[in-house]
Amino acid sequence: MLRRILRLASLCFLCAGAWSLPSAAASPVQQDLDQGRADQALAAIAITLGHNPNDAKAHNLRCRIYYQEEQWDQAIADCEAASKLTPGDSSFHLWLGRAYGKKAEHASLVSGYPLARRLRAEFELAVQLDPRNAEALADLGEFDVLAPAVVGGGMIRAEAVAQQLRGVDPSRALTLQARIAESKKDYPSAEADFRSAIQQSSYPPDAWMDLAAFYRRRGRIDEMLTAAHTGASLDLNHGPALVDGASNLALAGREPQVAIQWLEQYLSSRAQREAAPAFVVRAQLADLLQIQGDLKAAQLQLAEVHALASAYRVPPCADAFARSGL
Repeated sequence: MLRRILRLASLCFLCAGAWSLPSAAASPVQQDLDQGRADQALAAIAITLGHNPNDAKAHNLRCRIYYQEEQWDQAIADCEAASKLTPGDSSFHLWLGRAYGKKAEHASLVSGYPLARRLRAEFELAVQLDPRNAEALADLGEFDVLAPAVVGGGMIRAEAVAQQLRGVDPSRALTLQARIAESKKDYPSAEADFRSAIQQSSYPPDAWMDLAAFYRRRGRIDEMLTAAHTGASLDLNHGPALVDGASNLALAGREPQVAIQWLEQYLSSRAQREAAPAFVVRAQLADLLQIQGDLKAAQLQLAEVHALASAYRVPPCADAFARSGL
């Protein structure tokens, strides 16, 4: 149970609100991060840190690349370095908390609980340093919904975070309220809050995919399909919402060809983002292609994965057939 809680809490930033187009002034490394060019970004950061080992931003960026690649120990080391070098930066503590969460997910029960407490402490510190950090508030609230009191979670705390979040990001606050209601098995209120979040969202496709995920969890598959298709139709830039939609379809075992189409549209777009790294999405696409029997196309996707992020450990399902030479 703890491992599942930590897995969800450490991934909640993937659906914690709307994404936006990067500014024209985005650094080359940030562009690599958004485009999923992990190896290229790591090489550039190594040069930067070679000139200045105390560059906190470079450590934070490298942490986030390691996070994408699922190299948890390396991610923690760099995020800890960034937080120590610039202890007043809210986002640095947020990312450290996320890295602790992913490490805890893969840890034993004995070591997982202390890491979970450290995760919450970093989220809480991120909020203290910047009470208007919507991502930190959303992550903290989601953790409190999922985690037991023994590691600092609980509904009372989650509700307090939702109240604070209302004045910062109403859509995220409504999504958190929905998760609280869902956890309490108050499904009509949860559905109503998810729908209200759509109306408040600055990027409705994401909110539609949150509603689709709710319907999937409730086994309301036809309504899930309607919500997912609505979100996809509104995502004119073919951004990360398509990845969330494809995940919902795959988890429900429905419309695999549509899921493949959405992932391909995302990978062909200029709207790729850090939250949905291209090499991870290509690995997901490889799995779907394999299931559909298109092994050649799946292998091509895996070759792209390794070209972008050579250290990324492809999930066993996709990697097994790649090694088989089929």
